[in-house]
Amino acid sequence: MSNKPIAVVTGASSGIGTAAAAHLVASGYQVYIGARRLDRLSKVADAIGATALELDVTDASSVLAFCEKVPAVNVLVNSAGGALGFETIADADEEKWRTMFDSNVLGTMRMVRALLPKMEASGAGHIVNISSIAGIEVYPGGGGYTAAKHAVRALTETLRLELLGKPIRVTEIAPGLVETEFSLVRFGGDAERAKKPYEGMTPLTADDVAEAIVWAVTRPAHVNIDTMVIRPLDQATATLIHRKPNN
Repeated sequence: MSNKPIAVVTGASSGIGTAAAAHLVASGYQVYIGARRLDRLSKVADAIGATALELDVTDASSVLAFCEKVPAVNVLVNSAGGALGFETIADADEEKWRTMFDSNVLGTMRMVRALLPKMEASGAGHIVNISSIAGIEVYPGGGGYTAAKHAVRALTETLRLELLGKPIRVTEIAPGLVETEFSLVRFGGDAERAKKPYEGMTPLTADDVAEAIVWAVTRPAHVNIDTMVIRPLDQATATLIHRKPNN
């Protein structure tokens, strides 16, 4: 059996999850990655040297089946989640809200609940929840997503209180604009609309966030990085962005 520390990354078939898994492998971790798109996940695993296991964080039985296959855990990166739609609260789509809460909030809870015993048994566990500046700020049209990410923030801070005295660190990573499939999913596959948030500015990359994750989990065991907010230089708030004029 390998003596490498073991990391689990959810939502690893694309974006921040894929990058986090790759950087953890490169940093010497044995990495188990999970996502619903197993065909795509398997390609990621083959490319970076990880183990792919099908995972739907919105399904409690899927979470348990996944976690039973992971022999031990030192690091859990909860990256699964995302946003759907941009409707105002007056025009809210209940199904989209329900899906966002199920994936972002309940999915995180399910993974933590299932893996906590193994993390405590490791003697050096670390939970990293990928939140967003949407967990700190609000903006028009983002009610469902900001509410979900505020809940992730509250969940993370509560965990830190409940785990005090146990060998488990808890970190929240809250990125600003990151150019991934996030907007493509949010806008229902509308590629032109998905490009708009990044026009005229330089957003973060998934690798930027992954590097922050690895830095946090590789601090000495007595050091806990509570919250890290990462924004592009061109972004001051969720809605205040410096954009260069089109030539």
